Amino acid sequence: MQTLRLYRSTVGKKAVMAVTGVGLLLFVVGHMVGNLAIFSGPAAIDGYAAWLREIGVVWPLRFGLLLCVGLHMVVAIQLARRARKARPVGYEHGRRPQSYAARTMRWGGVVIALFVVYHLLDLTAGVANPHGVQGEVYNNLVADFRLWYVVLAYTVAVLALGLHIRHGAWSALQSLGVTAPRGIALVVATAICAGYLSVPAAVVLGVVS
Repeated sequence: MQTLRLYRSTVGKKAVMAVTGVGLLLFVVGHMVGNLAIFSGPAAIDGYAAWLREIGVVWPLRFGLLLCVGLHMVVAIQLARRARKARPVGYEHGRRPQSYAARTMRWGGVVIALFVVYHLLDLTAGVANPHGVQGEVYNNLVADFRLWYVVLAYTVAVLALGLHIRHGAWSALQSLGVTAPRGIALVVATAICAGYLSVPAAVVLGVVS
């Protein structure tokens, strides 16, 4: 009962946002590290993907990811509605939240969610990738990033993710009672964006082929 009461409070919901956000951030970093294996060649990244399937962590990870995403989105909507009710009129004199990242958190989340759906259909289910072959991660990624519209969509999604992390990581730490400079969130967001974008850049430039 006390747990439910805490969840219903604004503080509790912010804590849920923080915990699920940290969980999603850890997944994003782990996924990025896996993607970077492409620079070691087909055997490395294909072997890594096969190893994840062999040790049986793929489906538990997917379930945990789905749970975190679901809770994160539901609580975000609830907090937005609560904030709107608490402030029925717009900001005085047209003032907005301090950072561009803060102003775009909602739409950035939508962009990321839509891209994740496409990404799953493309590289997991294979239905959106005409060149997709199950288990051939290296070839599937290279085939994808030879298409300009895939590179464009991927870049937009990664930049939206970077803005989301830049604002969200710092907010999550604050909600969990951890004091950290805002610059740390910027460094983390920049490093993640650079890591993810290095893969399509390498394909476009012919470094990976």
